[in-house]
Amino acid sequence: MSSSKIVVGVDGSEHSIRAVQWCATHAAELDAEVVAVHVIDVLVHLGNSELPMLPLSAAQRDELHDHVTRDWCKPLAEAGVSISSRPDGWQGRRGALMRAAQIENAEFMVTGRRGRGGFTELILGSTSNELAHHLDRPLVLVP
Repeated sequence: MSSSKIVVGVDGSEHSIRAVQWCATHAAELDAEVVAVHVIDVLVHLGNSELPMLPLSAAQRDELHDHVTRDWCKPLAEAGVSISSRPDGWQGRRGALMRAAQIENAEFMVTGRRGRGGFTELILGSTSNELAHHLDRPLVLVP
């Protein structure tokens, strides 16, 4: 059993995949379980044909959970890192990630510096920026 937890925000973006890879590299040396949190976001899912449309049925939620665990968190499984996954709801990415870190009693959180959001020219995405200002524990931003 791991002695600590790391919450990582996942959305399938390039930056999110790098954050998951960072966790896969470092979780074992930190003796940490990784909790992958995916926030159900209407704008993300409506624009992504590989994911189900909203509102989600129970079967679609299960399918999304399997997709997140199997595909987006694959580097964690390949590294033998203990992993669990939490889909979260409609209250916004920052709130869902902060609540997950609190519920899981995470030592720290890891996110990509950007997600799937719209303004790619920005150095830091809005969720990462908000977490950097409001999270009550250490935050690792992976470039």
